[in-house]
Amino acid sequence: MTPFDLSVMFFLQMAFILAVCRATAWLFMKIGQSRVVSEMIAGVLMGPSLMGWLFPGFFAYLFPVESKPILFSVAQLGLVLYMFLIGVEFDVGMIRRRLKSAASISAAGIIAPFALGGALAYFIADDPQLFAERTSSVEAILFMGAAMSITAFPMLARIIFEQGLSRTSIGTLALAAGSLDDVAAWCVLAVVLASFQSDWSIALLAIGGGVLFALVALTLVKNLLQPLGDKVQVAGLMNPDILVFVLLLVMLGAWFTDFIQIYAVFGAFIMGIAMPRGKFAEELHRQMYPLTVALLLPVFFVYSGLNTKIGLVNTPYLWGLAALVLLVAVAGKGVACYAAARWHGESHKESMAIGTLMNARGLMELIILNIGLQRGIIEPALFTIMVLMAVVTTLMATPIFERIYGKKELRTG
Repeated sequence: MTPFDLSVMFFLQMAFILAVCRATAWLFMKIGQSRVVSEMIAGVLMGPSLMGWLFPGFFAYLFPVESKPILFSVAQLGLVLYMFLIGVEFDVGMIRRRLKSAASISAAGIIAPFALGGALAYFIADDPQLFAERTSSVEAILFMGAAMSITAFPMLARIIFEQGLSRTSIGTLALAAGSLDDVAAWCVLAVVLASFQSDWSIALLAIGGGVLFALVALTLVKNLLQPLGDKVQVAGLMNPDILVFVLLLVMLGAWFTDFIQIYAVFGAFIMGIAMPRGKFAEELHRQMYPLTVALLLPVFFVYSGLNTKIGLVNTPYLWGLAALVLLVAVAGKGVACYAAARWHGESHKESMAIGTLMNARGLMELIILNIGLQRGIIEPALFTIMVLMAVVTTLMATPIFERIYGKKELRTG
């Protein structure tokens, strides 16, 4: 296809994606599910698992192979802007007040699923249906452990926002623990990629560069931006020049963390934390949130859906493995985080709610799985099994949370 043909097709793809995501969201919100869950499922429905199976001709026409790099780029832009906005909303002060609890929950949410996921990988590492032939047992264990340890941080943030928990104690505690979990999981992934490419400088660059970037962003950049924050506070609005400057910083942050192989979303998230609060943050949310969530973010779910082929899970062994993966995921994340929260004095109800929220994996799981598939660490069958686990654990989050915590208390607590 020519660049012009791809451009024309892109607009048709976007129209189709928006229509399907909106229809799926309407249906799932009727049964009390978060929109983010509906978009995950919509992505799978638009992929080869359903649409490609029922309407192969239309699927091949609408999503030609040549268009995937364009969809990938748009998906990355949506993720970066969304994670930046999550950082803008992040309440660092409340995290400081509950750092001990957050660190304990985070540790439980890393160690238990990593151990269980690694143990499972030990027994399946030699299966060519699941891991690439060049993937060693150690790499398989580390990758599976990292994938099990990941928390759906952007999804967790979105569920918390949609449920009215953004500035509550329980919401901030879950976000703090989730963010620490994901940082640790990405560091493990950096080690896996370093081993896979026989270059340990990758891990050193990722971890060292990430720490340096966070320090610079949260000290130097934050202080330099404060006069702009004061200006917006006085004016009551943000002019286009300031917005463009902020977007420039976000893109540079995303580029740098992508360059050091931590992944672009973390650069955007850290840059969001560095933004001034008050009117400045409100204006960023007002101007950027609707377009980011409504137009750009759904593309990522579709891109992941294009790589998900449920038909590959076609034997009793693979379906049994899928069930085992789900069991390990829930036990390692939900149960362990509940126990850690209780140990730190949280009530039974709040501990159950935190365990439920931490158990959702969604978006970040899809990211780490896409990286594993693209780098040739895992095979499509394992990718699909893990995507199913991510969908189910995220699907569980909202209804179980509301049953435990209660909608009325949730919005007023």
